Amino acid sequence: MPMNRPRSSVLAVVLATVLAVTLHPHSASSAGRADRWAADLSVVDADDVNVRHTRAGLRLADARPPGVPARRSAVAEGMLVATPRTLNRPATRIRAQVTAASRPGATAIVQVRGWRTAGWTEWRDAAPAAVFDRPVRRVQARVVLTGSPSGASTEVRAVRLTADTVAAVTAATPGLTYRVYATRIGLVGELTANGHTVRARDHFVALPSRRGLSPRNTGDYTVRVCTITGSRCEYAPVWDVGPWNTRDDYWNLSAVRENWKALPQGRPQAQAAYQNGYNGGRDQFGRVVLNPAGIDLADGTFWDGLQLSTNAWVDVAYLWTGTGPRGVVGDGPLTVRSGPSTSYQSRGLAAQYANVPIQCYVIGQTIAGPYRTTNRWNRLASGQFVSHAYISTVWGGSVPLC
Repeated sequence: MPMNRPRSSVLAVVLATVLAVTLHPHSASSAGRADRWAADLSVVDADDVNVRHTRAGLRLADARPPGVPARRSAVAEGMLVATPRTLNRPATRIRAQVTAASRPGATAIVQVRGWRTAGWTEWRDAAPAAVFDRPVRRVQARVVLTGSPSGASTEVRAVRLTADTVAAVTAATPGLTYRVYATRIGLVGELTANGHTVRARDHFVALPSRRGLSPRNTGDYTVRVCTITGSRCEYAPVWDVGPWNTRDDYWNLSAVRENWKALPQGRPQAQAAYQNGYNGGRDQFGRVVLNPAGIDLADGTFWDGLQLSTNAWVDVAYLWTGTGPRGVVGDGPLTVRSGPSTSYQSRGLAAQYANVPIQCYVIGQTIAGPYRTTNRWNRLASGQFVSHAYISTVWGGSVPLC
């Protein structure tokens, strides 16, 4: 690969530094109270995308800019997801120190998330620090690599992480729901941002930020997307990044939103660009925005879940911002019915791996499913029920009787 300077002169770049903040009066302030560990960059497995590890470090496996439709990134991207780590004590701050050989135009970002009773937090940049609103005991890190327009890749040689406790920050408001414009993904046979190969009539969605991107074959970040009449809904995991932008977590408050902080919470940058000429009518890559899309729907979600025939406005609930018990759909797509029996009409679908909110349960028709035979039906929302026979596990609290 052509270089502007000899390899021997490439300096190790520290991409994250210690953030100076005031410690909580009851926090562990001494260095001895902090957890420290190094991420294992050598293990590239099924939940990693377009990365490889050599003696020089972790880099993109293919750094060539992709020649793909406008909704995808204009540069090559890759991701390594590290194994979750249980901390010695609860922490609210995670800091990453990265040693890397930089390349002009290429980037390496370390992000972390924390597990709590309500599920995983969103991914946060760990440079200079990721601060959670409540203490977490289990954390997971990932390295996101972005190539340059010319095809260069940064080589990450080491990632060292530190967990400690600082004053809490305000998190996103729980239970966020916004009306946004939906487009259809298509792209059967291509890879999503989390490494899933798109299938015909697939069931997942794409949002324009990795902060809500689920690892492959999980529903850690699930949305409920409904037609504006509310007649059809689908619960689907977020498995891809797009449309248009890749750093626009528009559902978050301005204080934590990655980019476009001047826009109102809930308004995608692509929508503002298309409707109001925001940013000159262009996305983060400088491309002219041709529609106001804030979510992309896989074909099965689009055609079968919502029964759409063309792009449309939809109501999206970003379920990880909510609270309460969640059930994991172990086998799907699962039909969501208006009552606790297969004789009730279909109200939509719940995709496999989706983490669905469970308000309470009722007794209804006995169903023999892959996990149990039961007459329990879980109510996900008013007039939306699924058989418990297809729920692999419930987490986040106990489920009451309706």
